Amino acid sequence: MSHLYLDESLDLSSAGPGTIIELRGDEGRHAVTVSRVRRGERIAIGDGRGTIVQGVVTATGPRDLTLEAEELFVEEPPAIRITLVQALAKGDRDELAVQAATELGVDAVVPWAAARSVSRWEGPKAEKGRQRWSVIVREAVKQSIRSRVPSVAKVATTAELPERLTGIRMLLLEPTATTPLSEVQPDARDLALVVGPEGGIAPEELERLVAAGAETVRLGTSVLRTSTAGPAAIAVLNTALGRW
Repeated sequence: MSHLYLDESLDLSSAGPGTIIELRGDEGRHAVTVSRVRRGERIAIGDGRGTIVQGVVTATGPRDLTLEAEELFVEEPPAIRITLVQALAKGDRDELAVQAATELGVDAVVPWAAARSVSRWEGPKAEKGRQRWSVIVREAVKQSIRSRVPSVAKVATTAELPERLTGIRMLLLEPTATTPLSEVQPDARDLALVVGPEGGIAPEELERLVAAGAETVRLGTSVLRTSTAGPAAIAVLNTALGRW
């Protein structure tokens, strides 16, 4: 499929061959001034909610372009959703995890202020951090040409996680766990992968989350960085869920 641009304000559900679609705003400006999209090129436009339209650019302006639709792709929501609960980490390790997880198909992201998180989102920084992750998620969706943009929730404390994940099966990635993730059999519940920071999940947090119904699982005999553990686990679950 062609390069993907997103405009969540569009309603593409009824678009068909010959439909004229206008891409405006920041995304339109980026397409014509940064990517230098020109008339006659074939691109795709998505609404971030499961629909992508592919077609030919018929006109461009300083900050917009017009597309004549050729094909419509509609993707239904997954039967079982995967949420990444990613602990805040120093540097850009948490951002790398979120980016890769999005490319691999995660459906939602919850930033987690774990006990051993070096990075802290407090006050205005909390919303700024969430917005930063939202931008990373959106760009990863475009790069991987996904039809749906995962949600990024506000930062959660350990005490808040069980309520935030009510009805969702929690899988805690823990190197000392006895159950390999590859042996987990999905049921009808959505899944949440909980990934700790560089220092791992604190014992009191493990105890609290397990008491709330979480299951501890491991990926293998090695210990992965917080930036790679979540994406690696999502790859395992993609196979178990039949996504791959």
